[in-house]
Amino acid sequence: MAHLAREIEPTPEHAPDAPRYLNRELSWIDFNERVLALAEDPQAPLLERAKFLAIFAGNLDEFFQVRVAGLLRQEAAGVAVRSEDGLTASEQLARIADRVTDLAERHALLFGRSVRPRLARAGIRLTRWRQLTPELQRELRDVFVERVFPVLTPLAVDPVHPFPYISNLSLNLAVMLRDPGTEQRHFARIKVPPLLPRFLASSDGEVRVTLEDVIAANLGLLFPGLTVLEQHAFRVTRNSDFELDDDEADDLLEALEEELSRRRISPAVRLEVERRMSSEVLSLLVRELQITEREVYRLPGPLGLADLWQLHAEDHPDLKDRPFTPVTPALEVDESGATDLFATLRRRDLLVHHPYDSFATTAQAFIEQAAADPQVLAIKQTLYRTSGESPIVDALVSAAAAGKQVVVLVEIKARFDEQNNIAWARKLEQAGCHVVYGLVGLKTHCKLCLVVRNEAGALRRYVHVGTGNYNPATARVYEDVGLLTANPQLGEDVSHLFNLLTGYSRGSDYDSIIVAPLNLRRRMLEMIDGESRRARDGHRAQIVMKLNSLVDERIIDALYEASQAGVRIDLVVRGICSLRPGVPGLSETIHVRSILGRFLEHSRIYLFGADQPEIWIGSPDLMHRNLDRRVEAVVRVDDATARERLRVILALALADTVGAWTLDGDGDWTAVDPGPDPVSLQGTLLERARG
Repeated sequence: MAHLAREIEPTPEHAPDAPRYLNRELSWIDFNERVLALAEDPQAPLLERAKFLAIFAGNLDEFFQVRVAGLLRQEAAGVAVRSEDGLTASEQLARIADRVTDLAERHALLFGRSVRPRLARAGIRLTRWRQLTPELQRELRDVFVERVFPVLTPLAVDPVHPFPYISNLSLNLAVMLRDPGTEQRHFARIKVPPLLPRFLASSDGEVRVTLEDVIAANLGLLFPGLTVLEQHAFRVTRNSDFELDDDEADDLLEALEEELSRRRISPAVRLEVERRMSSEVLSLLVRELQITEREVYRLPGPLGLADLWQLHAEDHPDLKDRPFTPVTPALEVDESGATDLFATLRRRDLLVHHPYDSFATTAQAFIEQAAADPQVLAIKQTLYRTSGESPIVDALVSAAAAGKQVVVLVEIKARFDEQNNIAWARKLEQAGCHVVYGLVGLKTHCKLCLVVRNEAGALRRYVHVGTGNYNPATARVYEDVGLLTANPQLGEDVSHLFNLLTGYSRGSDYDSIIVAPLNLRRRMLEMIDGESRRARDGHRAQIVMKLNSLVDERIIDALYEASQAGVRIDLVVRGICSLRPGVPGLSETIHVRSILGRFLEHSRIYLFGADQPEIWIGSPDLMHRNLDRRVEAVVRVDDATARERLRVILALALADTVGAWTLDGDGDWTAVDPGPDPVSLQGTLLERARG
């Protein structure tokens, strides 16, 4: 298996000319600013605005845990690596701090001055303790005594008690106390229990108070006999990125578990504090957490607004998007009237588009039917992320119990899902599945399922390949496409790929799929260059890409060359984009847009050609990690109906004027004017699905 990592096409040392590329970290911040703009939309349902506030906060948490942490590590090590636009780590950190300071302030004020007052008027009143009536204070004090007080553990800081460990993303209270007898001042830290609801509601459900506010109002019960001088919330973000040396690990599972335990005590990379915190308490935190003032963010409370998901989960349909039930495509049925995906796929390919098409009745049903079908001999599956109660895993366990050959490649290094995936891997192993933990030096990110079925004495292969994870929960909010097919050539290619992933096969020649890191970059460059040649020969040439991120410099350079050759290039990039579009002499024919809305645009669709284009779908974005450090797969879509559906999706994306933003050559994003006849990609697809 290790040979796959060694066959990566070498990437030469690259010293990019600053004007050619946009900074990937600042481009990501631009993306999160677009998320914040969704929360600012006064026309959006109120709890959807709260949802986008939560998404913004969660995104920023992950950005600091991974990207900022990596830059701080570079800075500390004195690594002379420069970014795409020529900035050092220190220069990037300074720019990030400036941008994030402004956006975090904007985010906090949007909640405090706009969303929270509107929620109150809608009957969801989130208030401070001091604003409660005496009756409500007594009620919530009883709740505190019964449900909160027993869980709390105040930790003192003095010569006998060292400063306590502050866990990643935990919410805490810093309390300054005075002993009336000695006039001595004391510091204590209280961790706000993460397993309790963040917002405590009154019995009538009319009023909610943050948990930290309730604790702060009742500190006298925690520190009897002492005077509370001040108390303020604070929150710490730690480095959650790590490098696991696969080559030196005797047991990858044990090595990862050890690394996860070390992650708990990793360095702090951000300290968020309530703005009113005194300089005395802040200085103590800065000193004990060993951070600099640059990593401190003073904000209006409440901190940790990712917890607004709790409010969004409440039953207020009038404050949310109109409910939507995904549809099931027309499928064949068997003699009992049950849908039969295998019979359907023997007649035609099936392209599914989630969340408009039901994941449960297509991709999930494909695996469940395979698990229950006595004619199925084997199921081979990749799992990168899946849901907490996973019907996919349950189906694979059932298949193994029925005696089928079940092989599951579980990527246990999927960031922030490592613990979940370790648990799934062990459950699958205990059920008798053959579990593979990925490849040395690589993450397995491709989304593949292969089913081998005995039909009239011959074996037939069925395949699902997708752009999103096998996760029923995210399939309701992530936009993705998947192809279900019985195409013999694709089945053979996927069989060889699984042999490569699980055994010692050295085969790398495929007809209908392209695999990273074997040859994805090379093939992408060849297809881009092919359009350049067509344009130079006077033929119509076109490239359309819909993806999440575009960073790889060699791909960007090839797109620049194609633009200079006259190729029309349209890029729908949801998140990070390091390419500068519309620059005279460099990228005049390249147009970049981003679409955000109710669903997270997540599909990767690649179209090459103007008249009879090749269309590919799959798991990779065009980033260094996808091309060099992950096992990825894209599949060519040959079925005419499926191809037409993909072209419609791309056409709607390029016509969207409701959720679209456009990028200019200076790196600035501008919301598209809806115009008199607005077009909405997601709205149109929703209405078509409802119809």
